[in-house]
Amino acid sequence: MIELDDVLVTAYAPDPEGGADRVVRLLGPVSLTLTERRIAIIGANGSGKSTLARLLNGLVLPASGTVRVDGLDTASDGRAVRRRVGFVFTNPDAQIVMPTPLEDVALSLRRSDLSADERDAAARRALERFGLGDRAEVPAHALSGGQRQLLALASVLAVEPDMLVCDEPTTLLDLRWRSVVDDLLAQLPQQVVVVTHDLDAAARAERVIVVDDGLVVFDGDPTRAVAHYRALMASARA
Repeated sequence: MIELDDVLVTAYAPDPEGGADRVVRLLGPVSLTLTERRIAIIGANGSGKSTLARLLNGLVLPASGTVRVDGLDTASDGRAVRRRVGFVFTNPDAQIVMPTPLEDVALSLRRSDLSADERDAAARRALERFGLGDRAEVPAHALSGGQRQLLALASVLAVEPDMLVCDEPTTLLDLRWRSVVDDLLAQLPQQVVVVTHDLDAAARAERVIVVDDGLVVFDGDPTRAVAHYRALMASARA
């Protein structure tokens, strides 16, 4: 379970007139308890939804308030939190760091108690699970965009986190690969929180959170949430 209690995220911004830096609000205050297995977060670009996602595993820390994962505070127990909550970025190139898929997945297992041979075998099993078994030793940059996103997922899920947070994991993919990734995420046993612009995908979640101007403006039923977001965007254009 992930709990956000009166969380506020701020940042320093330069004063356009050359004065002292200003403190600006990026998100909050936000209080949420996330228990559903499938949660979507939607909102316009710059609304704060990615900041909200990054709070959930400690990539972003609150200026005030607390974020807890199974009782662990992201500010003081960050390493333990990140063992429980995996994170997948929009661009898989941001997290693929090794030359080949096999080496990349094996790297994610480096803190396990497995021997080198056992890590190799576990990495190959993870790649097979995501349809990349025959690509284990090809250069990672030779994979298609969809295959690289599957590799990013394989590397994160190889350590079997309890929860998975995905920040727009299908935005850079074509329609075929979006469907592949969406279907894969839907079948995972983990709790999954997905930031997405795909409103059809969001509507299939159990719960949808709408973020606008750094605030949660709707939280609940997916159909009503998507309708609320559409109305919000229509009013912004008027």
